[in-house]
This record gives sequence, structure tokens and C-alpha cells, in this order.
Amino acid sequence: MNQTKKLTILGSTGSIGTSTLDIVSKHPDKYSILSLVGGDNLELLSKQVLAFEPQLVVTRTQEGKEKLSALLSGKSSATLLWGQEGAEEAASLDENDVVVSAIVGSAGLRPTMKALEKGKVVALANKESMVVAGALMNRKAKESGATILPVDSEHSAIFQSLQGAETSSVKRLILTASGGPFFQQKEKDLSQVTRSEALNHPNWSMGAKITIDSATMMNKGLEVIEAFWLFGLPVKQINVIVHPQSIVHSMVEYVDGSTLAQLGIPDMRGPIAYALSYPERLANVVDPVNFAKVGTLTFFEPDHERFPSVSLAMEALECSETHPAVLNGANEVTVQAFLEEQIGFLDIVKINREVLHRYPGGEKDTLKDFLSADTWGRNEATRLITK
Repeated sequence: MNQTKKLTILGSTGSIGTSTLDIVSKHPDKYSILSLVGGDNLELLSKQVLAFEPQLVVTRTQEGKEKLSALLSGKSSATLLWGQEGAEEAASLDENDVVVSAIVGSAGLRPTMKALEKGKVVALANKESMVVAGALMNRKAKESGATILPVDSEHSAIFQSLQGAETSSVKRLILTASGGPFFQQKEKDLSQVTRSEALNHPNWSMGAKITIDSATMMNKGLEVIEAFWLFGLPVKQINVIVHPQSIVHSMVEYVDGSTLAQLGIPDMRGPIAYALSYPERLANVVDPVNFAKVGTLTFFEPDHERFPSVSLAMEALECSETHPAVLNGANEVTVQAFLEEQIGFLDIVKINREVLHRYPGGEKDTLKDFLSADTWGRNEATRLITK
């Protein structure tokens, strides 16, 4: 009889975390929850604790820990911790079989690094970790024997399409992009884009930050950076193509001219389940694609002149190991400034580019070095915005 895999979920109250727990609830013979690291939705976290009975639960703040304790009111024997140290302890537990890294932003980097240092399987849904410190994460994984399994739908698609292949047989990786709200509005004057227009994604309802990243196509630039570190191919072998239907999640083109693609309805439970069950597959995770109903799949070359973020991300990769962290930090600040209507839509990429070009480079040996580069990007972007 197979033992159940013990999971820690970093970011259990977010969309990836709740989808992961949905899968776990349907496969109690395969998975159990060792620890949960939640955000500020304490009502939801308390329900998760009672449903899945973890040994350890971590809240973001000390106040949150006290509120959670009151909500549980003796109904759980779980140890309660809070803050960054608590998250790192959860990620470091010896009993962990898989650590699901789904804390949004660079806050997820330290606990993810702890899991890698302990040699764990990390199901990586936090793209900022790999964008900010991909080089260091790869070094830590190699040293400890840890495994990084991608959960982003595009990177999961590439990972699935690479199974059984030698790197030497791969010609290029092709990341698909929805194109965001403006790609097919060729006559749209992007300098006049409003906050509400940029937040009106044609396909998805997402958080504000990622929706703006989709509009500028910076989300795809960050995914190029993540793919570079995950799959070890040169930048010139990573391409982007616009695919508005979002059925083909990404593709791998081989040297013999054949292309393997992973297709599916847009549902994050698919890539999450594959990371949890790899190298096997769980049954009946998502509905299959009804190709007759879909009818047509279309593809377009990206417009790098109107949407230069992908090119900027590739430039960052070619500069140094810490330049992507600078770009990530700057982009966090410029997107927030646009959302607060301090800058225009085109200023996001303009300032990101200027910050990247101003960066003098830095050390790349420790996590502090990579986080310092991220902070440098944030500070320089803030200075340029206020100037």
C-alpha cells in the first residue's frame, strides 16, 4: 500500500492553495496536509485547519495568529506560528514530501529556498521566486538534491512536453500568451489607456497586479525568465506566441521539425495535480477539451514594438544573474504606481527599462544579494516616479 504524500502549502488561502486543497480532499488516500501557511483570510484558514488537520499552521502576523487561535477555540491541536520565520519552519519540516510554493510575490522566496535547502520536492507556483533568484535556487537544488516542479500552466505544459526528451533534441520552447486586452486593438493609442481599461482582461478575472502585467505582456517576460532557469536553454531558444483561446498552454519544438504541445481547458487544478502526482497522473482532475465546441485555435506573432516587455526580460537575462531581480522589483513599483494613477500605461515599461539600464550590477552569492537587487530596482523606480 502506497504511503500518502505529506504536503506543506505556502499560501493556502490563495487561489493556488485552495485549488490544491480541493485536489487533496478528493484524494485522501494519496495526500495529507502537514502544514498550512495562510494569508489574512483567517476565516478561510480556520476552516482549512479543521478540514485537513495539519500539525503546523502559520499566519502572516502575530495578530492573525491570535485571531486564528480564537476562531479555532480548542478544536485543533495544530501548533500555531506567525511571520516569515514560521513560514520558513513549515517549509523546513523533515516530514515534508512536497512543498507547494504559492505565496504571492518575493515574500514566498525565503520559505521556498528553505525547502530547497532541505532537498524537498517543491511544486513552484510562485514565479517571483524564480525570477528574482533563479540562479541561486538552481544551485541550492543541485547541492541538496531538491526537485523543482513547475505549477504555472505554461511551464507545466513545457515540462510535460519535454518528458523523455534530451535537451540536445530541443530546438525551442514556445510560451503561449493570451495577448491581454489590447493586443488585437491595433488602433488603440496605448498612451491613453486608463486603469479600468487595463484591468478589463478579455479572458480572465485575476488580481490587479497580474492583470496589468498581462496588459503590458510583462507577465510573459517574467515567464521567459522563469523558463530560462527551469529548463536551462539559452534565451534565444525561448519564444512567445499569442494564442487568445488559451487552450494550448505552451509547446516544445524539436530539431526534427515536430512540435509537442500540452492542451487543456484553463484550470489551474490541472498543472497542480500533475506536480503533486508526478510522474503519475490523477484521474478526472479537469474536464477534457471539447474540440468541436472550441472550433478554432489561432496564433499570432507578438508585437514587440507595442509591447516591449518580453524583449526587456530577455535583455535582463543576458545582462547578469541579478538583473532579472532588478526588473521584477521595478515592475512591482511601476504597476502599483499605474494602479494609483501616478503614471501612464506606457510609463510602466519606460521606467522599467530605465531602471534596468541604470543598474550597476552586484554580488550574486547569497539570497541577500538577490533580494538587494530586487530592492534596488524598487527604490530606483520609486525615485524615477517621484522625480
